[in-house]
Amino acid sequence: MGVPDELAERMSMAEQHEYLRARFSRRSMIRGGAVTLGAVTGGSFVLGGTAQAAVPTQSSAPATQYVDGAFVAPFGRHLAFGNDAGTEMTVSWQVPVAVKKPFVRIGTHASHLSVKIDAEIRTLYTPAGIGASGDHTQYYVHARLANLKPGRTYFYGVGHDGFDPASPRFASTIGTFTTAPRNKEPFTFTAFGDQGVSYHGLANDSLILGQNPSFHLHAGDIAYADPAGQGKTADTGFDSRVWDQFLAQTESVAKSVPWMVSYGNHDMEAWYSPNGYGGEEARFSLPDNGPDKKNLPGVYSFVHGNTAIISLDPNDVSFEIPANLGISGGTQTTWFEAQLKKFRASKDIDFIVVFFHHCAYCTSTAHASEGGVRQEWVPLFEKYTVDLVINGHNHQYERTDVIKGNTVVKKLPIGETAYSETEGVVYVTAGAAGRSLYAFTAPDSYEGHLNEVDSVASFINTKDGKVNETVAWSRVRYLNYSFLRVDVEPAPRGQYAKLKVSGIAETGDRIDHFTVARKAK
Repeated sequence: MGVPDELAERMSMAEQHEYLRARFSRRSMIRGGAVTLGAVTGGSFVLGGTAQAAVPTQSSAPATQYVDGAFVAPFGRHLAFGNDAGTEMTVSWQVPVAVKKPFVRIGTHASHLSVKIDAEIRTLYTPAGIGASGDHTQYYVHARLANLKPGRTYFYGVGHDGFDPASPRFASTIGTFTTAPRNKEPFTFTAFGDQGVSYHGLANDSLILGQNPSFHLHAGDIAYADPAGQGKTADTGFDSRVWDQFLAQTESVAKSVPWMVSYGNHDMEAWYSPNGYGGEEARFSLPDNGPDKKNLPGVYSFVHGNTAIISLDPNDVSFEIPANLGISGGTQTTWFEAQLKKFRASKDIDFIVVFFHHCAYCTSTAHASEGGVRQEWVPLFEKYTVDLVINGHNHQYERTDVIKGNTVVKKLPIGETAYSETEGVVYVTAGAAGRSLYAFTAPDSYEGHLNEVDSVASFINTKDGKVNETVAWSRVRYLNYSFLRVDVEPAPRGQYAKLKVSGIAETGDRIDHFTVARKAK
């Protein structure tokens, strides 16, 4: 994107952002101001109050040209829970050109979309000279819904002047979503990381939709518009339009399944904001209950039934790729511990699942394990007996035994049960969602194809560089495209509630399964 390699090597993400801004200052770049979201009066659903525009605009960008809205179809619909997954949902989508007065219609039946809610347009302009997508404007649209009823299925349609989903002409575009229940009842969710745009990414989406999940977790490296992934601006392959292809690919699932994302190293794009996340803030509307919305927009939590989900940003603690190292000044870890303490104390929460990009434990020959994560967060996983940790970053499937204090406290063969309250933590790398695959030093070992070994040669990324280590915790390894399915089974108080975790290959075959059990509150 324009910074010399030798300079980018020494720059943080914020410094790269300032370098680009100074270089393109002659183009009169300015930052967008506050955008006020509208509200619906007299209805049961309202938008959130205001949103701070986190994306840059340009005064010298081509003048906005409106076309007849009847000829512009929305695409790339994707949902996300709000802070309260039972009563709040964000509907997001995209349009290829500027439209007027975008909105969402919502109701309890496809033929009765009685409530119309104004939406917010976030415009993202990429000037000439920034990667391969110069002089290009993208239009992302968001509507925050509140005052919904928990555990209820709603029908919705998105539109603008000239395109009304309530019209019979556009009725085929109507979709549905379901809010989280308040009570403890069984549900399924899915997860993976490192998807991008490809046949394999599309195939995994199709299989995920078939699982009928209540939500999906994406553990970072979402679209790969920045193929280098080092948090540098020198990559001339950066192409913001890849995001549009990704959202179109994902729509088949994300239009009905909340698509909860966490940010990885490929999601830092230096042009758009000092933290590199300005582009993501244009495209996604996630819960804003994290510690630092300005610097860490991908850090948040939500609750579904008896399970709390926490999304973290490991770019803040990564020794391997330090472009955003230390950006939170420690506030993320402080917030994380407070969340863990709160959820463990809650009588309504049995399980805590944490997902983020960089791996605490992985034996890939590419990235392997991240020492910053082990240093900052693994002690907290163990202190608060986190039930499951889901990562991406390494493009394969790998699952550990039960770990505590960096050692195996219990072997966990396929089909066996871990008791997280008293034993330790299980870590799953589910980074084979669509991008090119990496490699292991040990042979694949998965369900129906066991090649168990006593130890595996690997390494960990530390502040002093890579350090070799020989580990005994690598239980399941599968080098092909796959994703994670988790079936949550509540139980009466005092009996064992269960997370039944399965690794599913792109072929539909099961490659791993195990159970995490904990006494229900």
